[in-house]
Amino acid sequence: MLASRSLSGATKRALKRPQAFRTYAAAAPTAAFAGQKGSNGKYTVTLVPGDGIGPEISESVKAIYSAANVPIQWEEVSVTPILKGGKTVIPDAAIQSVKKNTVALKGPLATPIGKGHVSLNLTLRRTFNLFANVRPCVSIKGFKTPYDDVNTVLIRENTEGEYSGIEHEIVDGVVQSIKLITWDASERVARYAFHYAQSQGRPRVTAVHKANIMKMSDGMFLSACREVSKEFPDIKYDEDLLDRVCLQITQNPAPYSDRVMVMPNLYGDILSDMCAGLIGGLGLTPSGNIGRDASIFEAVHGSAPDIAGKGLANPTALLLSSMMMLRHMNLGEYANTIEKATLATIAEGKTITGDLGGKSSTQEYTNAIISRI
Repeated sequence: MLASRSLSGATKRALKRPQAFRTYAAAAPTAAFAGQKGSNGKYTVTLVPGDGIGPEISESVKAIYSAANVPIQWEEVSVTPILKGGKTVIPDAAIQSVKKNTVALKGPLATPIGKGHVSLNLTLRRTFNLFANVRPCVSIKGFKTPYDDVNTVLIRENTEGEYSGIEHEIVDGVVQSIKLITWDASERVARYAFHYAQSQGRPRVTAVHKANIMKMSDGMFLSACREVSKEFPDIKYDEDLLDRVCLQITQNPAPYSDRVMVMPNLYGDILSDMCAGLIGGLGLTPSGNIGRDASIFEAVHGSAPDIAGKGLANPTALLLSSMMMLRHMNLGEYANTIEKATLATIAEGKTITGDLGGKSSTQEYTNAIISRI
């Protein structure tokens, strides 16, 4: 538990803050999908094919959608950074497309390590204020891993924490990186987590933290979660340490199948990838970045430039992410059809890509899914 004495200053200031400062966080957690059908009866969705294998797996998704007669037309854009006013930014055309369509599907983007432009994934989250990253990990029947009963949902605060990008060199050989936690962002993601649990029939929300060490920053995050929990008396609320959660999930993931876990940015990045490993890896894991005015669904694995263009890529993660997108757009019947065909193809094990233990090409795997639709 937290030491109340250590938290008193930060927490009291946060709790006494006038409501006017928190209207954004206290409002409905997300706006409903606002896209409209065109004259052709289809919705327009922004597509960012991405780098490396991105264009290949995007083509697979497009082919499967065409076979399933999903009422969507794609508007492809590039987010390759450009120089504008001395700063590296996303092209205006891409920004306008996402704002107009309010929903996008994104392939993997390469991020330079230790140099070059800022992560485009981070830039997209900040540009569209995508405050919640939703990562469900569910065991796939027929695809054997050491765990058969994984069914976790992680909701990660997506805009601040250690990923705020506030770094500077104090003196030679000493770099300071600042972790930023705000009440508004913490309350906003907590509210979304409780709404998500309520809508998905999960009776518990667990806040994952390290407030035993970072008493003020993680302490504020927990204070926000506690305040929001009072508005959801039908949802049980508890808290647990990040390291303990990691240990317990790897020992037995079953107890976590009834809850939603919500946490600050870095912890969510670590724990969501760990849970993905329990079901077979990032190639089987969908992801959605949720905002008030737009949402972007993405494959979270790397761009795999070493196999790009060789027909070896696995499109499952992008495809499952697009299922989240379809449900967000109230097109659940199409999502169910495609998801059933995809999971049945994986479970059969005859026409799957190399990373899943098979020998099929991207196109052969795609065709096998289409044949089941």
